[in-house]
Amino acid sequence: MNTLKAEKRDLNTKAKRLRREGYVTGNVFGKEIQGSIPVKILLPDAEALLKHSGKGSRVMLDVDGQKINALIKEIDYNSLKHQILEIDFQALVKGEKVHSVAEVVLLNHEKVTAGVIQLLLEEISYKATPDALVEKVEIDAADLKIGDTVKVKDLDIAKNENIDLLTSPDTIVVSVSEVRNTEDAEETESEGADA
Repeated sequence: MNTLKAEKRDLNTKAKRLRREGYVTGNVFGKEIQGSIPVKILLPDAEALLKHSGKGSRVMLDVDGQKINALIKEIDYNSLKHQILEIDFQALVKGEKVHSVAEVVLLNHEKVTAGVIQLLLEEISYKATPDALVEKVEIDAADLKIGDTVKVKDLDIAKNENIDLLTSPDTIVVSVSEVRNTEDAEETESEGADA
């Protein structure tokens, strides 16, 4: 598990100013925390963390020396400026189920040569205790053929008795469909227009 250093931040200092000074702001909340703890994280540390972790990942937060086992709950990102603005964390309590998401990762998609493979669901929502949290769900697409679909209920996460799925088990995660030839379709349409 990654460790991330953070400092408690003074709410009198505006988030915009902290970002200019090279920080990412955030909050830590949880059942055993009254209100929340506003924090600031050095931008390079936040960027390093998010290279390998994302929403739904566990992290050990070191807030001014206090260690907090936490879950990355939300990431606020400005895609125009390619800048992380804020990261919110939920402090985990042993034995208490928390709501989280598992990222869907498609493996060997380049091996699907017949048909078009589509990833229709990027994350699966669920509840679990801290020791049963799942960060990623990997799907090996190597043997998928045209007409194949993979639903949430087909995945290991759905078979795990320690996990309460919140995403419907019948939701399609991946499908492989026939390649539609767009040129033929366009010719047919233009022929119909001439008639």
